[in-house]
Amino acid sequence: MLRHVVLFKFKDSSTPQQVKEVEDAFRKLPSQIKEIKSLEWGTNNSPENLNQGFTHCFFVTFEDEAGRAVYLPHPAHKAFGKVLGPHLDKVLVVDYWVQE
Repeated sequence: MLRHVVLFKFKDSSTPQQVKEVEDAFRKLPSQIKEIKSLEWGTNNSPENLNQGFTHCFFVTFEDEAGRAVYLPHPAHKAFGKVLGPHLDKVLVVDYWVQE
C-alpha cells in the first residue's frame, strides 16, 4: 500500500466553521475518487508541543502509484484545493510505501 500523509496548518484568521468546511471537503474525497482505498484523519493532541502549528493530519491509502497519479490531478481533488486554499498557512506532504 502507498500512504499519502498530509498535514495542514491553518491561517490564524480561519474560523472554526471554515476549518470544518475543509475537513468535510477532504472527507468527501473517497466517495468521489475511487482510487482512494481508505482515509483516516484527526487533529493533533500530542502533549510534546512539537507540531509547529500543524493541527490536522489526513492519511490517504492507495494501492499503487497509479492510484495516486489519478488522485493528484483529479477534478474533485482540485475542487478541494479551492476550498482549502484561502485557509491554508502551510502544508506538509509525505508519501511512503508501507513496510512490514
